[in-house]
Amino acid sequence: MFIATSAFADMPKVGDTAPFFQGVDQKGQTVKSSDVVGKKIVLLYFYPKDFTGGCTKEACGFRDRMGDLQKDNVEVIGVSFDNTDSHKSFAEKYNLGFTLLADTDGKISDAYGTRMSGKDMSNRVSFLIGLDGKIVHVTNSGNPQQHFDEMQAAIASVQAH
Repeated sequence: MFIATSAFADMPKVGDTAPFFQGVDQKGQTVKSSDVVGKKIVLLYFYPKDFTGGCTKEACGFRDRMGDLQKDNVEVIGVSFDNTDSHKSFAEKYNLGFTLLADTDGKISDAYGTRMSGKDMSNRVSFLIGLDGKIVHVTNSGNPQQHFDEMQAAIASVQAH
């Protein structure tokens, strides 16, 4: 089966303007990038699936770092293909105090080039978006710990400027 890749954007790189995104969160509210970008540093992270081992570890890791992230003016937004009901259950079970966007049609994942080839699922990729709307850092790794470590360093470098 031939799958055309032209519909999918290349993954944005450091220095690129972050693509616009819009989605519905676990509370049923519409969230747009224009609501947060420019007001806060945005840690936009894509993950494969709610309630799976690595994704739960990553979400709980961001949850456990929320105090520091909020002090650094960072808004965490998670994105997966799961629907709002799944996100609501996931957020409630693990007490996640940040936004999870339901990307059921894959538009956000496609805009950021994170969709797994031929699947309605995203790779584990995090983007740090600066106050100017530009990508400051990208972590593309299956290892949640690498996301924490790299994002912490990238946030520190943004704070230093």
